[in-house]
Amino acid sequence: MVRYAEPCTAEWVESGGGPLIAVPETVLPFWTGADGEETASDYDRACEVDGLVGLLPVGDAAALVLGDEPAATAFLPEHGTFVRWVAGHAEAELLASVPAALQAARWQAEVHWNVPGTVVLFDAAWPGAHSTGTGHVRLTLTPGRYAVRAAQAQPGPETWLILVQLRPLP
Repeated sequence: MVRYAEPCTAEWVESGGGPLIAVPETVLPFWTGADGEETASDYDRACEVDGLVGLLPVGDAAALVLGDEPAATAFLPEHGTFVRWVAGHAEAELLASVPAALQAARWQAEVHWNVPGTVVLFDAAWPGAHSTGTGHVRLTLTPGRYAVRAAQAQPGPETWLILVQLRPLP
């Protein structure tokens, strides 16, 4: 996890250049990352996700792939949103722009994600069994079905971010 400001207001996760992935804790051992013995590893499958978000089967659940940019990412529970830092000078400025960005966002089509509970966000190249030994964030989510929508936003002249919002479905 990377911290950009003192005092730190968010826990940021970065990748080595590929996508980040949120894997339910219950199926972490089934995510092989780049170490798969198949012709296409789990990491390769994650890299094939086209767009800002996608779902991949892992064990008896699905993982959420945060695609497009290998941007530093934090989860803001008060907004139910992953914030992906594409460009910006300071963490405080970027985080302060989130409410306005959420209001002005032009959301892409949403996907529906069944979440069994806690998920771990980490670099998709790592095997799930080793994910907590790298930069990661554990997110305690209420089990259930979520609508996931994503948007690119430019809330300031030099501030760009990607928003990935999780909304519980009835």
